[in-house]
Amino acid sequence: MPMKIAVFTETFLPKVDGVVSILCLMLQRLNEKGHQVLVFGPPGGPPEYAGAEVVGVGGPPLPFYPEIRINIPRRRIWERIQAFKPDLVHTVNPFFLGPFGLSYGRRLGVPIVASFHTNIPYYVKHYGGAMIEPLMWSYLRLLHNQAHLNLCPSSAVLKDLRMHGFSRVRWWKRGIDTQRFSPGPRDEEMRRRLTDGHPEDFLLLNVGRHSPEKGLEMLRDAVSSLPGVRLAMIGGGPIHERLKAHFSNTPTTFPGYLYGDDLVNAYRSADAFVFPSTTETFGLVALEAMACGVPVIAARAGGVVDIISDGHNGLFFDPDHPEQIRTLIERLRDNPALRAELAERSLEHARSRSWQVTMDQLINYYYLAARLFQRVQLRRKSQTAGA
Repeated sequence: MPMKIAVFTETFLPKVDGVVSILCLMLQRLNEKGHQVLVFGPPGGPPEYAGAEVVGVGGPPLPFYPEIRINIPRRRIWERIQAFKPDLVHTVNPFFLGPFGLSYGRRLGVPIVASFHTNIPYYVKHYGGAMIEPLMWSYLRLLHNQAHLNLCPSSAVLKDLRMHGFSRVRWWKRGIDTQRFSPGPRDEEMRRRLTDGHPEDFLLLNVGRHSPEKGLEMLRDAVSSLPGVRLAMIGGGPIHERLKAHFSNTPTTFPGYLYGDDLVNAYRSADAFVFPSTTETFGLVALEAMACGVPVIAARAGGVVDIISDGHNGLFFDPDHPEQIRTLIERLRDNPALRAELAERSLEHARSRSWQVTMDQLINYYYLAARLFQRVQLRRKSQTAGA
């Protein structure tokens, strides 16, 4: 039966990252299945997306992470959600705006789902706040445990959340649009751009935010010490300029953010994808690269452990020994047959991760949350009657 779903998200378009990509696919699938959605998110986004109305909620930027806003709703948001009369509230990455979604859900007496996407406590540590990391976990646990069901993107995060005392946690798997992200002819113009005019060299690609927690600086020694190897770092973020200075005098390009067909062409133009981050809850860009037939070198950590099998469809390095990256790059550069085998198996795995199936799993979780909510209500009624 179709549902009316109110979504509260800390991040949305025009910002583009893994969380927003998943949200866009989610809204598309909910619309295809006949569900009605109202989205509350940061200001500046589109008024509508995939049939869902999008309501901007104002707030100042977060000082140490200016692409995230401290979104605090005013009375009109409560009035808007009352008029919408949702059957369920879904809070995405609850932190500033999410707690209001939790509160509204309780006031309306509807099931609440919370989804964990970004490992904020680990990010805080990378920004120099190691002392407050335990407080971050306590705060997030307090928020998430108010939900009737909590969702997370990988087995590694599932284990982590349960270890930190999160309740009612389930694994919401991830998929991508393999019609868009797919193998295709190499775009020679894009390859010349990404290699700074040296298309004959071995091209490594990295895609994502340029921020401290991504561990991107460690790639410098590997790239600068290998002849015939070039690196393109697609994206931007708070340490973008610092990275450019760090990689000066190395064969590295910084083309900025790429979107749509340009991003797909960038993947197709690469010989390998390198992913050094150890804080990813999933690693959507790694799966996008695999779907384009590009082998991945990644840290054996976080969400990528669910999509990469070392030596079968990708290569892992030990996060405690980043010097291994150089050896793995050299191995792929010098062994085209291995590269082709890994690419073929990468593609096979990516095609098994249908985004439609993962979004249908989400919808089933919505119905599960409704059943859990009903059980809670019946238990409360029983306790009241017996008092």
